[in-house]
Amino acid sequence: MTKSLFDSFDDVSAKQWKQKIQFDLKGADYNEALIFKSLEGIDIKPFYHQEDLEHISTTISENSSWNNSLKIEVSDATIGNQKAREAIKKGAESIHFVIAKETIDLNLLLENIPPNTQIFIETEFLSISYIKELNDIAQNLNLDIFLATDIIGNLASTGNWFTSLKDDHQILQDIIKQSKHLKSTISIDVGLYQNAGATMVQQLAYALAHVNEYLNHFKDITLSSFTKTPILFKVAVGSNYFFEIAKLRALRILWRSLASEYDILEECYILAYPSHRNKTIMDYNVNMLRTTTECMSAILGGANTVQNLPYDDIYNLENDFGTRISLNQLLILKNESYFDLVTNPASGSYYIESLTDQLAEKGLSLFKNIEEGGGFLNQLKSGILQKKIKESAKKEQELFDNQTIILTGANKYVNSEEVLPTFQKSVFPDKNVRKTLLQPITKHRLSEIVEKKTQ
Repeated sequence: MTKSLFDSFDDVSAKQWKQKIQFDLKGADYNEALIFKSLEGIDIKPFYHQEDLEHISTTISENSSWNNSLKIEVSDATIGNQKAREAIKKGAESIHFVIAKETIDLNLLLENIPPNTQIFIETEFLSISYIKELNDIAQNLNLDIFLATDIIGNLASTGNWFTSLKDDHQILQDIIKQSKHLKSTISIDVGLYQNAGATMVQQLAYALAHVNEYLNHFKDITLSSFTKTPILFKVAVGSNYFFEIAKLRALRILWRSLASEYDILEECYILAYPSHRNKTIMDYNVNMLRTTTECMSAILGGANTVQNLPYDDIYNLENDFGTRISLNQLLILKNESYFDLVTNPASGSYYIESLTDQLAEKGLSLFKNIEEGGGFLNQLKSGILQKKIKESAKKEQELFDNQTIILTGANKYVNSEEVLPTFQKSVFPDKNVRKTLLQPITKHRLSEIVEKKTQ
């Protein structure tokens, strides 16, 4: 057959579709009945047409392949190593170690890890000697090690520098110079803003302003390092399925635009994981459904590595069952659902392309406002960013409270006879008063107020 089946059909314009819909509404107002206004300030139309893409010139290439990852909190090097090797045998392609103490032996932790395994190292301290040792190990063991260092993220989340602004930046500069065999050195914790209640536009703008602080500081010193190694973005993914796909795609567009101004590597690396914000301790098994769709959004959005969240992560300590289920979800998506076989899966979707363009445009506009207001650090120290996030979080909380945002088992379809699980770790935010340089950005779950009432 040489003739296309679609040649027999006349083209229908967007105007014609809208006229048909208005006729079927029988007098009801089109905008009031069918236009949905999102928290991001984007109006969602009832249909999208090829005409919606006419003004979009930006193209983006998403990954057709991705690595699944498992997060391991390390308090003992031997145990951490054992967990990692067992996870790799079960199908894990990447391991994310979170190291709390400088006394953790890196050689022991990474012993017998298969060559070319992807490793993310995140430390809760700054130490040039520790990172130098890590760099040597990466070279000797032939491991793909990504270092997730974020001194500004630590300031935003805790309210304090590790030591001081000057010392932290000096140590970071030394780390960059001593990390020639690491795949990355600087990470941007975008998930902090998402889990605190920021809109997607805010997340994108804050991520861009956040990384711009590093680029500004190092532009005359070690910026050449970023011509070969990518910036690592750690991104939390929520339940707004198509918006989250578009958010990751918009992040790549914005980064490419910023990186071109500094003449550095225009490809970033995205480590995506499900958000805590919409997870519940009520009807907690539903968390498995939430994390599955969030991982799907991450994959379709083009994340390089996807790290799942155990369904009981909110209230349980790390355990074999929760960890196994979270890894199996990713294995099913890759090996049984074949989510890694399609190149640019979201490309060409009128709806997603339109969302991507609008999120990128709004994110860029807000980023420019932040820079005009003195930059990320200046607005963080003055409390402007914290205030904006709280305002957005309040709006989202109100939507949850009036059941516009529904979390099954928490604010709708609640099991009145449910017995809450035993908490192995703190479920609600710590209220301990501590001295800080600035007000930290704090994470909050939507269902916390409801859950407190059920205790």
